[in-house]
Amino acid sequence: MKSILNIAAYLFVSLDGLPELRAKMLNECNARELKGTILLTGEGINLFLAGKAEALRGFVDWLRSDPRFSSLETKESWSEDQPFKKMLIKLKNEIIRMNHPTIQPEKGRANFISPKKLQEWLDRGTDDLGRPVVMVDTRNAFEVDYGTFENALHFNIDKFTEFPAAISAHKEGLAGKTLVSFCTGGIRCEKSGLYMREIGMEHSYQLEGGILKYFEEVGSAHYQGSCFVFDEREALEPNLDSIPVEHSIRKKLKTG
Repeated sequence: MKSILNIAAYLFVSLDGLPELRAKMLNECNARELKGTILLTGEGINLFLAGKAEALRGFVDWLRSDPRFSSLETKESWSEDQPFKKMLIKLKNEIIRMNHPTIQPEKGRANFISPKKLQEWLDRGTDDLGRPVVMVDTRNAFEVDYGTFENALHFNIDKFTEFPAAISAHKEGLAGKTLVSFCTGGIRCEKSGLYMREIGMEHSYQLEGGILKYFEEVGSAHYQGSCFVFDEREALEPNLDSIPVEHSIRKKLKTG
């Protein structure tokens, strides 16, 4: 039985006193023998943590006791071993860098669609009003190599700051279609969805909870391959198991 709980979570919320907050969080994580990475910024928090279930859920409860984090939602998966080597809490300028200061998810989210509703659309090939549905992958090229939605549009980008220019260049060709942007856990889409609306792509949505939430609620339908994750597991299959070693892209790169 897999005994290590893994969680991914983020929340856009105005934060101050970051050095003090970092110290408190680090003490709580170390006391519970948790490992992983937490990013703290003035615009919110992003975290990937792993540990014993009771300890990890206890930390989440402690975090939510702060009113600023009361609405934090987590995505869970399990592993046999601890996928992180250490506990790190980093102070950054942005949770996910986009270089567009006008895009502020805390002030209002983009339209979103649930995993199960998205499956309905993909089963049918159109949204509820009959418009063709196009999946827009906001991730970097190496992540797309592990897997993505069938027929998804992606831009072979190396970093998220390249996404605005890439999607803008396709604006005319996507007119009249319903766009659903997606990423690993949803965080990049909090910004990409707002940006797409800002440039006039009115029929655009973000996939709520990203690929990981889709795997949890739907599974493999309309998805090909695995999903890269930012820890030693490398990638997760649609059943949320880590990929077999023989399928590892990292292994193939090392062995040629």
